[in-house]
Amino acid sequence: MSRDGASIMGVEHADLGVGDLRQLQGLFDAEYLDGHGPWTPNEPYGYAGHDVHVLAHHDGALDGHVGWGRRTMSVGNEDVVIAGVGGVLVSPSERGTALGRRLMAAAAESMRRAGGIDFGYLGCREAVVPFYAACGWTRIEAAETYVDRVSGEAVTDAPGPPLMIVGIERPIESWPAGGIDLRGRPW
Repeated sequence: MSRDGASIMGVEHADLGVGDLRQLQGLFDAEYLDGHGPWTPNEPYGYAGHDVHVLAHHDGALDGHVGWGRRTMSVGNEDVVIAGVGGVLVSPSERGTALGRRLMAAAAESMRRAGGIDFGYLGCREAVVPFYAACGWTRIEAAETYVDRVSGEAVTDAPGPPLMIVGIERPIESWPAGGIDLRGRPW
């Protein structure tokens, strides 16, 4: 629960109703419409879609979202099952209330309940690394290969841009060494 009785719950992507989709588009377009165009549910702004949406509502209004999708990717020579996180967004009226932290905790818990997920995984901007660190995520350094959201081509970034993980069924210390291949689009 966030302040003022907001409820946080996870919803499978296939179970989102028309009203959920309308509210998600409103939340995302208020933030990103000018720079990215309209939000779409299956490939938002060209990124990978989500299997689960963790939503925060208050009085029928959507105040926050964290999405995640299960995927097997490679790290070095090892396959790792991750929940790729994206679409982390809190409405301007709820920023500074710790709703984002509660959403991230609820997302990690939904990954644990889903089972079979080794780690949560995300890429982010440098400016938000402290937020994710405060939520218990750990920064890692690795080259990352992914399908570019605009060109659709495989791209490899050298180590440096922020990549973060959280242990779900495996401890952080067991994260393998080596380059990362997302085997798809980032979230």
